[in-house]
Amino acid sequence: MKRKQRGAASTAGWKQMKQPGAKSTAAHLKADLKRTDNSSGLRQLQELLDSVLNAERGSDPEALDWCKWLLAGGDGFDDFCRTVRSYDNATLCGLVWTANFVAYRCRTCGISPCMSLCAECFNNGDHTGHDFNMFRSQAGGACDCGDGNVMRASGFCSRHRLKTGENVPSVPRDLLLMSEMVLPRFIITIIQYLRDGYTEPESAADRDLQKVLQQLDLHISFLEELTKMGGAMRTVLTKILTNQQTFKELSMGQEENVYAKRNYEKYLSALKSSGLVSVEEKGAGAGATDTPAGAGALSLLGNTCCLFCEDQDGLQGVGQRKRVKLSSSTKDPSIMDSLKHKCFLEELLFWTIKYEFPQKMVTFLLNMLPDQDYKITFTKTFVQHYAFIMKTLMKSHESDTMSNRIVHISVQLFSNEELARHVTEECQLLDIMVTVLLYMMESCLIKSELQDEENNRHVVVNCGEALLKNNTYWPLVSDFINILSHQSVAKRFLEDHSLLLLWMSFVSFFQGMNLNKRELNEHVEFESQTYYAAFAAELEACAQPMWGLLTHCKVKETQEYTKTVVRYCLETLQMWFDAIGFVDEPALNQLTFHLPLHRYYAMFLSKGVRCQGLDLDSLLPDQEMLMKIMVHPLQIQASLSEIHSNMWVRNGLQIKGQAMTYVQSHFCNSMIDPDIYLLQVCASRLDPDYFISSVFERFKVVDLLTMASQHQNAVLDSEQERPMLEGALTFLVILCSLRVHLGMSDDEILRAEMVSQLCMNDRTHSSLLDLIPENPNPKSGVVPGSCSFEEMLSAVADFKAPVFEPGGSMQQGMYTPKAEVWEKEFDPIMVILRTVYRRDVQSAMDRYAAFLKQSGIHTGNPWPPYKERTPLHPCYKGLVRLLHCKTLHIVIFTLLYKIWMDHQNMSEHVLCMVLYLIELGLDNQVQDDKVEEEHCHDSWFPGTSLLSNLHHVINFVRVRVPETAPEVERKREREREQETPASTSSESSTFGQNLREAQVFSLVAERRRKFQEIINRSNHEASQTVRPKSSSSRWLPPGSPPQLVTEILEIRESMLSLLVKLHQKLSAKQNSLSLSWLAEVDPAHHTHGDGLTAIERILAKAAARSRHSKRCLQEICGKVCPPIPPKKNSPGDKKSMDKEERRQRARERQQKLLAEFASRQKSFMETAMDVESPETDAVMDMGSAEPLDSEVLYDCVICGQSGPSTEDRPTGLVVLLQASSVLGHRCRSDTPKRLPTTDEEHIYPEDTCGAAHDVRLSLMQRYFKDSSCLQSVSIGWDGGVYVQTCGHTLHIDCHKSYMESLRNDQVLQGFSVDKGEFTCPLCRQFANSVLPCRPGRGMETGAWHTPSNKSMSTMVNEVEDLQEQLGIFPVSVESNLSKEMESVIKDIKNTTQKKYMDYGKNPGSPDNDFLFMYSVARLYANSIHHVTHSNTGVCVCVCSLCVSDQLFHVLAMHMRLYSIDSAYNPWTRLTQSTYCDDERPEVPMLFRDVPSLLIIFILTMPQPLRREHFTCVVKVLYSLQYTQALAALSIRFSREERLAWSNTATAKKVPQITDQKTFSDLLQPVISDFKLSSSVWSPQSIEFSLQHFCLPFLRLSCLLQHHLYGDSLPGCLVEEEFSLLAGCLGLAGSVQSSAACLEWNLNAFDLISQCCSKFTVNHGFTGRISLLVQDPQWAGPRLLHLPDNYNTIFQYYHRKSCTSCGKTPKDPALCLVCGAFVCLKGHCCKQQGVCECVLHSQHCGAATGIFLLINASVIIIIRGHRFCLWGSVYLDAHGEEDRDLRRGKPLYLCEERYRVLEQQWVSHTFDHINKRWGPHYNGL
Repeated sequence: MKRKQRGAASTAGWKQMKQPGAKSTAAHLKADLKRTDNSSGLRQLQELLDSVLNAERGSDPEALDWCKWLLAGGDGFDDFCRTVRSYDNATLCGLVWTANFVAYRCRTCGISPCMSLCAECFNNGDHTGHDFNMFRSQAGGACDCGDGNVMRASGFCSRHRLKTGENVPSVPRDLLLMSEMVLPRFIITIIQYLRDGYTEPESAADRDLQKVLQQLDLHISFLEELTKMGGAMRTVLTKILTNQQTFKELSMGQEENVYAKRNYEKYLSALKSSGLVSVEEKGAGAGATDTPAGAGALSLLGNTCCLFCEDQDGLQGVGQRKRVKLSSSTKDPSIMDSLKHKCFLEELLFWTIKYEFPQKMVTFLLNMLPDQDYKITFTKTFVQHYAFIMKTLMKSHESDTMSNRIVHISVQLFSNEELARHVTEECQLLDIMVTVLLYMMESCLIKSELQDEENNRHVVVNCGEALLKNNTYWPLVSDFINILSHQSVAKRFLEDHSLLLLWMSFVSFFQGMNLNKRELNEHVEFESQTYYAAFAAELEACAQPMWGLLTHCKVKETQEYTKTVVRYCLETLQMWFDAIGFVDEPALNQLTFHLPLHRYYAMFLSKGVRCQGLDLDSLLPDQEMLMKIMVHPLQIQASLSEIHSNMWVRNGLQIKGQAMTYVQSHFCNSMIDPDIYLLQVCASRLDPDYFISSVFERFKVVDLLTMASQHQNAVLDSEQERPMLEGALTFLVILCSLRVHLGMSDDEILRAEMVSQLCMNDRTHSSLLDLIPENPNPKSGVVPGSCSFEEMLSAVADFKAPVFEPGGSMQQGMYTPKAEVWEKEFDPIMVILRTVYRRDVQSAMDRYAAFLKQSGIHTGNPWPPYKERTPLHPCYKGLVRLLHCKTLHIVIFTLLYKIWMDHQNMSEHVLCMVLYLIELGLDNQVQDDKVEEEHCHDSWFPGTSLLSNLHHVINFVRVRVPETAPEVERKREREREQETPASTSSESSTFGQNLREAQVFSLVAERRRKFQEIINRSNHEASQTVRPKSSSSRWLPPGSPPQLVTEILEIRESMLSLLVKLHQKLSAKQNSLSLSWLAEVDPAHHTHGDGLTAIERILAKAAARSRHSKRCLQEICGKVCPPIPPKKNSPGDKKSMDKEERRQRARERQQKLLAEFASRQKSFMETAMDVESPETDAVMDMGSAEPLDSEVLYDCVICGQSGPSTEDRPTGLVVLLQASSVLGHRCRSDTPKRLPTTDEEHIYPEDTCGAAHDVRLSLMQRYFKDSSCLQSVSIGWDGGVYVQTCGHTLHIDCHKSYMESLRNDQVLQGFSVDKGEFTCPLCRQFANSVLPCRPGRGMETGAWHTPSNKSMSTMVNEVEDLQEQLGIFPVSVESNLSKEMESVIKDIKNTTQKKYMDYGKNPGSPDNDFLFMYSVARLYANSIHHVTHSNTGVCVCVCSLCVSDQLFHVLAMHMRLYSIDSAYNPWTRLTQSTYCDDERPEVPMLFRDVPSLLIIFILTMPQPLRREHFTCVVKVLYSLQYTQALAALSIRFSREERLAWSNTATAKKVPQITDQKTFSDLLQPVISDFKLSSSVWSPQSIEFSLQHFCLPFLRLSCLLQHHLYGDSLPGCLVEEEFSLLAGCLGLAGSVQSSAACLEWNLNAFDLISQCCSKFTVNHGFTGRISLLVQDPQWAGPRLLHLPDNYNTIFQYYHRKSCTSCGKTPKDPALCLVCGAFVCLKGHCCKQQGVCECVLHSQHCGAATGIFLLINASVIIIIRGHRFCLWGSVYLDAHGEEDRDLRRGKPLYLCEERYRVLEQQWVSHTFDHINKRWGPHYNGL
């Protein structure tokens, strides 16, 4: 009671105690505890902790503060943390990260494949030239830097390379004294809270685990904080967590503490259900099981030991198969039992599992791993809870998240070989894993329906179960594969026979899963997608562990392991055959692709023979077992052909998906390759006749192999026969020629795989890496005895650098086969084996044909080349017997005959494969070639040697044919002839003998006979008792079979003679092979070619290897062959010839059409489009072919009519209007701004053209009249409207109809019709408006162009008069044309935002409108200059005349609505001496923008404007520009220079009033007004400066002259530009100086003084200098300069905080125009429903934005309401993009691509070149 009272009192006290009190209390307690007799201190501390750490109150921040004070012992907690860190003796990094963290993996440095490094350790280590990649962690992980068990020390970073622990002083005893006392109580508080918060799943509705965890968030974060203090604190934590005595004392709580007692009971209750089998299940199982004692692990497969319990849940779905459960008697009881805990760590892990691995708990447990003692204890604890973890995982609703967190922990523990071996030995880790895997799979077992559905006793996994569909087993399998990668663990597994047996039981659950049954009547209603789960399960749960085990079976010392596995495989297979009731024939119309037991057997056989020197025969079973093993893999190969022949079409697309997955690169080495190898082994040991017969029977083509012209196939439709026959022959060729497991080295396999993939298509490096099967070939790194991937690639392929195609698609760096590879290594058989899509085979052949044609080897249509094979391993020599067996020779003979006779369903591919088999036989002779003299009734050939059988002549063949066959008709005719007196008895007797000698052949009969021979070897008479049958009766459909009769065909041919005749047939020549041919032929010259070449090669080989064959060939070639084929003139042949002729004609027509289309396309491209600028020369027919004095005719691309544009029916130009800020981003410097990649670097936007003009305008508006200001500048640098066209025209009424049709079309992508967007009907270029063409151009054009000799003053007056005519409007106001002009003006205004149009003080005023309109023209002209101005300074502007002409016309029409008051007319100011003294005066001429004045004058004068008037305007404005140049120059003179130039000018005699031709004359009046000082000036530098200042005006004037009068634009060097432009504009003839171009209307001095005095009148104007010193020169717009290495950008920006919201964006992005850092799709930065990227594009680029996505390395373009993915400007070392950084390889800037991006931006061509646009809905 006293203790309770004291506790209550202290509870009241500690709450009110302030910080100083807590500090002093902690210091006092620490002092007490340091004494020798510390019992008093202990008692006080316990009482305080009882009050502070009370779990009943839950999580209390104040209690946490108390703990911090107590741990610090009176010091500040931060100081305490720093002190503890100074004693950190850890040599490991151990940084723990969660999902989505960016880490690195270096395969060169890694010992374990799971090693990973944090960015800091990676960047501080030396990994130059290593095979590394950056990756985004999926499950989380921890840094392995410093851990020598996981990675090599050479890869450690500079911080962890040093053994820091050696230099760290020992920790003072009293530093962590309080921690040792306080933390046990802190941890038990957390545990008690976890106990109290957990409720059993029965009350799942009430349980809210997240809420409990949130309450503990601060406590667990505090523990995590402690772990980061370093090794000293982790040691203390380890002692506490692993101390059994402390746990025993604190776990149950005090007797009087009811809360603790209740929690403890909850904990015990939770422990009861922690075993794999709960107490209730145990009791039920014990009563129901009658398993014999000592039953082995294999009893899981037997019927007697299986407890089939129907699961009621599984029966609810209609048609679902019954689920079964196996007995659990064979499992280790210790694994099945409930858990018992001895320390805090064990219980903490237990609750971590119960709460489904909360992230913070996982992080805390992992943060402790650098402490070695903790690591060992924690690993044992993890293994102890392993079964419980998997049981919890199976029940979890969030299995994906939980799986990731389990692997996050396990991969840190099991990647260390020493640790894995330790827990394997001490904790039976392997037994636990295999048992748990069995337990997992038992939950979804069903009865197999393979073979005998009724009596099948085998069980398989149900692929429809969530466990398999969701890959819930993945963490367990991943851990199992991980520990098997350690040699010591794998050897222990292979030595433990009972474990191996258990594992085989597990593998057998997958044998025959996902059974397919062929639908024969109706299409399947629901296509099951369970095959995904099935293939994934076999690969992950069976194949990958198999490859893991195989890596440790490479040397002779491990022979016993292989023998053991092979023995158990065979035992398990035999039990499987018994369980499914298999005898000798597979069930009809059933197919499973999953035979893992077969594949285990095959791969261990291969490894044993290849690497361990085992004898193959010692590992093989008897013949009967071999025949059984052969059946199912062979069934799969036949079924593949059936699927591709559309026999399984009623099963839906999923069956094709299975067939493709089976051969796909990630699966082929674990599925089809072992299957083919196993069949090769069976073929090498079984009787070849039996094997060949089996193949043709499985492929259902037995009935087709008859010499009769007609046959009846009981199982195949006519259209299915040819592909099935092709499939059977191709399979035999693959079987006989594939050497992957029969003698090829790893390097040879890698080379063959690589060549086959490259021959199908050019490949990128990453796709090739992905397509090469992983095992047994290492993809990267250097493995002893193996060539690296990169070396092999460089040996077989050439690299094609990435290119940018004109259409907008960007090609990546590709690898293409070298010429010698095509010539010597192209293997069509390997290609066929590796193609997922059949079209890839054709692609490879097309590429092969193109190579042969290009290199001049063969110009026709080549056949697949024959490739010499690697020699067979001695163990597999028996495979050659397949090519030397009578059955195959009969098939070859039959097929050669049928092809020669043009029987149906024969194809070129059939002949090709037949010839391939013959050639394989000739190249692979049997050593012990004994000629067997077999004279049985169906023996066609005397022996088995192909070489001798080639020339053997077959005279007569007996066939079974339908009564309607031509053979029956011929027999009847022959019988009618014999009834005539002419027939003699000798002829009759000859025919009778023929009947006896005629050959009969039945594949099925042959197979049956051989089968009986094998089964009954003791019975020698058995071979004679079996009678041949014509076909298998089981395949006949119900009903009466068709009536067949026996006929005898007279053949009299050998295989050689048939080959010669086929040569004649293919060459269409009578004697295609002469006698001299044999003497000259060389087989080496016949490697590449068509069928003729193949036949010639075979005949040459036969002649070279057999004298007999050579003689026979000479005889055959010497004979005069009859016309072939005999049926040539039959109607069928005529029909086929007609068909071929029609095909040929159709091909020719197609070629002609394609050629015509190509020429049209070429001419269109030349006349209408230019890739760099869509406007280039796209004039079409606008006046180019018409005389100048006629109306321009326009072609409407919709209705096709040609005619002039009229006021009633105007024609319009298809245009794209877009807002642009490109010119606003120009800077003074040619060097682009650099993208900041450190905090010290910045970009300043104030020095851009747009910003400078805004400042200038606002400065003017402070001192001058607003209307005058708006005529003195140009806007549109930011947000101006740019106009483009494709050059095509259409009637505006046709366009409206076209738009209506688009609006009704719902299948629209990429543009919005409601916004007026459309694609040009002809060229499909994007557009959004139509610019009306002005009618009747050029009736008096000639007169407007003629020059005149009028004086300057006369011309000035005429121009002034013209400006008076503003009111005259040449177009009728009510006409359609004027309405369309108004409409397009509205479109132009709507294109940009309102803020870019209102620069005046009165928004919406006419002055604003006037300014906006002439700025559109100015922007257009300037943009064209920047787009077309080349880097050498040559002005080669080739802008389309059409758009400028029509645009200027429309703008002029609109601007003439406004009148300029004559009193304020700039023209009068320039040409007359006037003075104006307003309160707010007009802008002085010296401040006005001269190019803007030029455009105002041109647009406000009546059109068309005479050339002489245009020249006059240019001359007057040039004088103003020159005066401005002088003024700008003079203020930069020093005082002495000013005086010197002034005196020079005064000393000269002043001639005529307007004849000032040197700048020195004109400087004096300017200098007298401006008194500033600067640097030293020479006459040359002054002249250069003046010319430089005037150049922009001259360029613009030249462009306008080009548009108005069609003058050509000159090209020149930079130095000559001024003089050339001045000459073009008629300012002077041969210009030497800038002053020589001047032509004054008034006295030069007066005009200059007038301009300058205007400036000096405003004495109070402080900004005058900044307005005067305007340099009109701006460099071209440039995107930011990017660093070469993408990692520089990524490391700085991917963790950078957003400037708007302060958070780290999920998808950060960078503007490449201004460098702004923005959030892509970030809701945090949304404004009025618009995301930040879209907002920034509007602000920075007037709705055009170019953004680099940091986490994806790709560029995204935003254009208005649309966006598109542009691609990446960063490529890896192989010229390949890495979108989303999936591969994580180093990326480098591709300068070419970046230039293309910049060019598209400057030329405004994103809309035209990039095709894949979509709406962004303001969500980017």
